[in-house]
Amino acid sequence: MIAMLDHVSIQCADMAASASFYDSVLAPLGGRRIMDFGVAIGYGTPDRPDFWIGAQATGDGFRESHIAFTAPDRAAVLAFCEAARAVGVTVLHEPRVWPEYHEHYYAAFVRDPDGNNVEAVCHLPG
Repeated sequence: MIAMLDHVSIQCADMAASASFYDSVLAPLGGRRIMDFGVAIGYGTPDRPDFWIGAQATGDGFRESHIAFTAPDRAAVLAFCEAARAVGVTVLHEPRVWPEYHEHYYAAFVRDPDGNNVEAVCHLPG
């Protein structure tokens, strides 16, 4: 299967807070910092970064983004939510099955330090 997206990047008002958040919540999903240029940090799995955060450089005001990360299993979704809670962000939706998406859609939704809606989702049966 060919992936549609090569990488995604979002701008952050506070790089330190956002880096701490993403360091914490991506670890249970198998993601980690791959590159760090100070004003931009790339996260991914061992071979390359596919999610980037950068210092806000363009635009005025806030425009919410929704970012969903794949979790290998339901335990990772739970760990993602606990990691988010541990760094003090708002949990929008606790981990649960969302049958309106499909019968095995298990996800949790949290706010990152900039107010973006960040999700961890597992598509496998429990």
